Amino acid sequence: MTPSKPTDDVLLHGEVKASYFWDDGSGINGDTGAPASGEPMQKGLFAAPSWPLGTKGYVVYEGKTADFFIGDRGPGEPSQGCDVMLDIDGKTFAELTGESWNSSSYTVSGGEGHITVEYFITEWGDGNGTPGTPHPFQNPSEPCDSAVSPVPESQESETEEAKTGEGGAEDEQPEESAEQQEQQPAQDGAADGAQAAPEEDAAAQTDAPQAADAPGAPEEGGQTTAVTAADQPDLDLVANEVPMVSAGVTLAVVATAAVVAGRKIVRLARPEGRHHRRS
Repeated sequence: MTPSKPTDDVLLHGEVKASYFWDDGSGINGDTGAPASGEPMQKGLFAAPSWPLGTKGYVVYEGKTADFFIGDRGPGEPSQGCDVMLDIDGKTFAELTGESWNSSSYTVSGGEGHITVEYFITEWGDGNGTPGTPHPFQNPSEPCDSAVSPVPESQESETEEAKTGEGGAEDEQPEESAEQQEQQPAQDGAADGAQAAPEEDAAAQTDAPQAADAPGAPEEGGQTTAVTAADQPDLDLVANEVPMVSAGVTLAVVATAAVVAGRKIVRLARPEGRHHRRS
């Protein structure tokens, strides 16, 4: 049987003598009918003479622990005089004692019908009954004070550690969340900067050739050439006319030189004498 760990506040603690039962309405082995709570008979369903139906807790016997809830009334006559104050379901009783449960005869092997268990109440039920110190069945005027004792220190320490551990985890969570919130903007900014850097480099590489070829691009001295697309046709026209003007000038020079040369030849060829006047 897996022991239960006490993590809830212990409302009541003590030791009582316990027997076992299995009331499912079959009438076997003194069955008195279905449980008073209306819940079907099952493992973990205990009966108490006075505690409210629905009360929860656990019992410890020779190092073994079992959870329970109060789902029926009993023991009846055995509870008088604060003798047997708890009825454990037969299957749980068999596990606590290390015996076996006979589902046909509704008995536990070994012949042991009563054991003294340590009980811990962790939650009072909202059904019929009286919380606090138990009393015999239908005899509230005889409280069983001997069945109640202070919670052991070891049990209180375990319960307090469990509560502190749960509270500490809850208290630390907001600090971690705040630290994460503070780190998040810095991480987002770094991610945006890392993403923007490649985009800026790519934009710079794309704009560089366009800036070099574009009219009016900056020169080394920081000045720009005032050339626009509208001026381009005039420049082309001048460039086309320059060779034609140069050719015309050359022809004119050649022609003038030829005329001068011709005149000189004529003068040299004419005979000079007294019969001829120098023109």
